[in-house]
Amino acid sequence: MIVKAIKTKIFKEGDNLFSFIVQHLKKIPEDAVLIVTSKIVSLSEGRVVDYQGEAAKIELIKSESDLAIPTKSVWLTVKDKMVMASAGIDESNADGKLILLPKDSFKTASILRLKLKKQFKLKQLGIIITDSRTVPLRAGTTGVSLGYAGLQGLKQYRGQKDIFGRKFEFARVSVVDSLAAAAVLEMGEGDERCPLALIKEASLKFQDRINRRELDIDLEEDMYAPFFAKAKK
Repeated sequence: MIVKAIKTKIFKEGDNLFSFIVQHLKKIPEDAVLIVTSKIVSLSEGRVVDYQGEAAKIELIKSESDLAIPTKSVWLTVKDKMVMASAGIDESNADGKLILLPKDSFKTASILRLKLKKQFKLKQLGIIITDSRTVPLRAGTTGVSLGYAGLQGLKQYRGQKDIFGRKFEFARVSVVDSLAAAAVLEMGEGDERCPLALIKEASLKFQDRINRRELDIDLEEDMYAPFFAKAKK
């Protein structure tokens, strides 16, 4: 797999996302995956709010969340069927403002894919909108997919055999989150100015239709739910 981060000019609020991508990518190869950081998607949609103090920020976090629980350092929230800090509201690289998550990352990915396929005359193209997340009990952030188009998001191993002939009962791999993690590592989190990346020669399946719920797990079925319900400080 080859991952190449794309250095760009600074994306500003209200800029056209498609025009920005075409300006910085003169060519997209066949069977590639374009990674787009969610921050520039949000800026293109005007999902930006002036910072008006912590009280206003807390109300914004609550309004953007399906569930919000205060902790010592952040609000732990559930938004769009994902656990995240502060409903994904970000102050980094925001020039003193608050950047919310995109309205619908799956829809944006689908629209971008159709436009870029036409622009570059491609048969197969994947799009992933990414963000950064922390993992419980692990330091540091990794990339994660918020929405995608043009590729299968989940690879199933259930029913297949391992190297010793034992059948897998539960094993699945999140293809889009794995690709997002690799890309975000190359794109960086600071002043690298690489909001785009291209992935080539990855092990994946391209497809026109995707199931935007294929990665979701209900809370009652999540294997970690009992652990966190009983965990002590």
